[in-house]
Amino acid sequence: SKICILIPAHNEARTIADVVKAVRAKGFDVVVVDDGSADGSSRLAKEAGATVLVNFQNQGKGFSLQRGFDYVVSRDYDALITLDADGQHAIEDLDGFVDLFNADKPDIICGNRMTDHKGMPWTRLVTNKIMSGLISLVCRQKIYDSQCGYRLIRCEVLRNVQLSSSAFEIESEVLIKSSKKHYRIASVPV
Repeated sequence: SKICILIPAHNEARTIADVVKAVRAKGFDVVVVDDGSADGSSRLAKEAGATVLVNFQNQGKGFSLQRGFDYVVSRDYDALITLDADGQHAIEDLDGFVDLFNADKPDIICGNRMTDHKGMPWTRLVTNKIMSGLISLVCRQKIYDSQCGYRLIRCEVLRNVQLSSSAFEIESEVLIKSSKKHYRIASVPV
């Protein structure tokens, strides 16, 4: 499978080059959508080996993800994996997404932080469990961590689902609209 890594970034000069280099070292193409950064994030990402799309002003995570989705879907990829620019997502977890995608062919794979939630603030943990429960009900399939931005999405899903969110709710919108079209959602521990 041909998989591209998509990284939305806003003022992540401290971490973006290391994240891009680590992903490139695993053999993936990387697309960074720089959301109006003022700290040189786009230059650093480009120097580290990423294709960089620049929003000239801050448009929000949802807008940046949609711009990246459009770019990746128009290329010859089977799927993309969204990854945060701040270094909080472990690069070695990419293998789990790829292995599950190749073995089982789910349409979306959500990273699941709930298997080891040490260090997650209590209120975020409770909110996440409630949101994941509600979204699982709406989607009619079990989603353990609906709020995790670390996920794989098959490009076919993005061609067939109309997204409208420009902010953080895009993560829930992708799951709900995809499941309404009977796409299968799986989870992998991250």
